[in-house]
Amino acid sequence: MAGIAKHFLLLSLLAAALLAAGCADTRPVVPETRLPAPAGPLKAARSQLGTPYRSGGNSPQTGFDCSGLVQWCYAANGVKLPRRTEDMLAVGRPVAREDLIPGDLVFFKVSSKRWGLHVGMYSGHGLFIHSPTPGARVREETLSLPYWARAYLGARRVLKPPEGP
Repeated sequence: MAGIAKHFLLLSLLAAALLAAGCADTRPVVPETRLPAPAGPLKAARSQLGTPYRSGGNSPQTGFDCSGLVQWCYAANGVKLPRRTEDMLAVGRPVAREDLIPGDLVFFKVSSKRWGLHVGMYSGHGLFIHSPTPGARVREETLSLPYWARAYLGARRVLKPPEGP
């Protein structure tokens, strides 16, 4: 009987170990040499909710287009980004949609035209802040709206620049 109890105990331990491993996050952890820089830029974006859209706009006084808003929010926190949405696609590192954190840049293909890209800033809980279109204002919307879900292109995480010497 002792042999059966011993096998049962071993099987129970093995089953518990397999269950515990199945609940663990098995994605590889990629160490970052710099911390993400989301808090300040996201706070800046929230401060601009309601600011009018303006084509080519890049300040609270004149209004914002999509890339002008993102560039201004990061610049206000010491991080220089390119002005054009297309160029922002090369900044930082790619982020899977399920790994988004507040402050990540989210990109959309909104037109088949050569420059048909749009950028916003992920604000958490499936939402993003952006300056959408002429006649509109900076606002927060959900990524799951059918239009944005279809147009979603990807995301980038902007990292803080290295500290000085």
